[in-house]
Amino acid sequence: MGEFKVHRVRFFDYMPSAIRAMAFNSRTERLAVARADGTVEVFNFTDNYFQEKVIPGRDGAGIEALCWARQRLFSAGLSGEITEYDLENLQPKSTVDAYGGPIWTLSSNSKGTQLAVGCEDGTLKIFEILADRIQFKRNFDRQKSRVISLSWHPSGTLLAAGMMDMIRIFDAETGHSAHRLLVERGVGACKSKEVVVWSVVFLSNHTIVSGDSVGKVQMWDGVTGTLITTHFVTKWDVLALSVSQDESSLIAGTSEGTVVQFQFLPCTVNDQDKDWVRTRTFKNHSHDVRALVHTDISVVSGGMDTQLVVRPLLDKVEKNTQESALRKIVFPHRSLVCCAKKSGLLLFQFPDHLELWRLGESEGHGKPGDSLPLKRKPEKLIHLKRKGDDHVWCSGLSPCGEWLAYSTVSSIRLYRLQIHDNIISITKVSKVPKILHSAQQLCFSSDSSKLFASCSHSSVIVVSLSQSECKYVHTFKPQPGCRHPVHLLHASDDGNWLVAANTGGEVHVYNLQKLKLHCTVPVYSSCPTALAVHPTTRNLITVHADQQIFEFSLLQKEYTEWSRKLQKQGLHPLWLQRDTPITHITFNPKNSAHILLHDMFMFCIIDKSLPLPEAKSQFSNQMTLRSLPESDRIRHSHSFKICKTFQPLLSLSLLEDQSLVVVERPLLDIQSQLPAPVRQKKFAT
Repeated sequence: MGEFKVHRVRFFDYMPSAIRAMAFNSRTERLAVARADGTVEVFNFTDNYFQEKVIPGRDGAGIEALCWARQRLFSAGLSGEITEYDLENLQPKSTVDAYGGPIWTLSSNSKGTQLAVGCEDGTLKIFEILADRIQFKRNFDRQKSRVISLSWHPSGTLLAAGMMDMIRIFDAETGHSAHRLLVERGVGACKSKEVVVWSVVFLSNHTIVSGDSVGKVQMWDGVTGTLITTHFVTKWDVLALSVSQDESSLIAGTSEGTVVQFQFLPCTVNDQDKDWVRTRTFKNHSHDVRALVHTDISVVSGGMDTQLVVRPLLDKVEKNTQESALRKIVFPHRSLVCCAKKSGLLLFQFPDHLELWRLGESEGHGKPGDSLPLKRKPEKLIHLKRKGDDHVWCSGLSPCGEWLAYSTVSSIRLYRLQIHDNIISITKVSKVPKILHSAQQLCFSSDSSKLFASCSHSSVIVVSLSQSECKYVHTFKPQPGCRHPVHLLHASDDGNWLVAANTGGEVHVYNLQKLKLHCTVPVYSSCPTALAVHPTTRNLITVHADQQIFEFSLLQKEYTEWSRKLQKQGLHPLWLQRDTPITHITFNPKNSAHILLHDMFMFCIIDKSLPLPEAKSQFSNQMTLRSLPESDRIRHSHSFKICKTFQPLLSLSLLEDQSLVVVERPLLDIQSQLPAPVRQKKFAT
């Protein structure tokens, strides 16, 4: 299979941001996740939970609430503004000030025609959702305390609002309070502290469920305004509630990191009367569970420990299947690392800055598995802070290591790097073409003479680079009607091809010599997660969110014989059951039959010269093959060479000297950087 000298990089100190809010669109099966740094992510639950869209945050954009209104996504937070997002161009579309101070909660009615927001000054405001904007409609009766949580009745005629020490039920037509429900304070010393009603849920039978800061989940009669029952689930806070679509199951997230499930069950056998019964407790988080979603088959939770956890309910799914597996999503489903193959430089992307590192050098050679001594340690060359309040959206480093670029939603910045005698200088390119105002993806050509930037509606701008100037060359525009954002951009090593893939599953191949669209790969139902063009065969390899692999000939404009054979036989079940997407593909220049790829916990070399694995064959068989005699290895070997990793694998690149650069991020490092759990929540105004 061949040997590689490996640079194990563990100095990328990437720290995911805490999850603050979530919203699930049951029509499209999309989950929107808001993080503490203002980033909004969209996951496609029908496509193996793939993170198909990321909208970067900005300083001061502390999001406290998210909601879907039909296919439109809104957020609100401590800035006091309501933001609608452009899901095609991946940036805020419009912003409206609610004029009520920080906004703590946001909710839309079932028809998606109205938004309700709860503000710091005690006002509850209704906004009408129009075709191209939202418009203020009315204020409800002002309260003495801030409005912390909201929930519409499914009919859209009533609203339940959680506050300090109470819940109020409002008539949505008049804006007047119909009932006031007083929430009992804690016992002992806690009696002097106000109770915060962190979450409320309004059920169709007019039952109101509340979760509060003294650890209670309470059910109220919304018609009479009386308490039905109380469940003490924790000594600390109940921070989030969510109910299933059929209202038969309810979940509560606590500041202890637990998720408690309640089910609406008959009190006794053959009894028609039902009651809410505590049935399960899940412990998948180390810190506060700030957000919850109850889908038809699973519990989705997120919080301070940065993990998005999807826990299937085993009474809703078939056991021992892919659907029944617990998933923990910690890292983005995209690369945050760029490697300059010719110069041994690494670029790390953070929300507020970029870091440029030079790899270390080793002495001598060794046997497989040996750790080689360093004659030069890795060195941090540049710490580049981004300009403005907008977070870094994407970044790129040229293969020669002389050009660096990054983009926010408002601007693109291009820099020229020079390294002489260990002295590095960085110069900003002042004159960038005006058409280059922001980019979703950035990519340099293999000879570092061109910069490619994907912009709105899947278009790609080509810019030529020289020592004297940066000049606009061309804009590639796909077929009319294509409006999905580009999330993958790759330039071939021979300089002839540029490949752009968007979240709609479309893969466009452009001819860089003729500056026109060469072909469009047949659209597959699952979104591509990684792609690359082979440097000698000119075949395009794509891997998708459902783990399928395709090989497409750019010269023949059709799938190759190997790809057809792979699809006919089918991939090994263990390959398809993996729950993290392939994020990078490269090739072995010493052997054209080798395809190198990786996901978060696996590195694989596909040897196309060997037979494909049968469904019953041992899949991860490298250790077994080592123990066998040479004569028996051929009989047991197959084309998939799997090496599992113990630490999350964020990036893998092959340098010009044939050495591998492997960027890892130990999970223990992330846990150690989390703050100590804060049990009693405070307001951060």
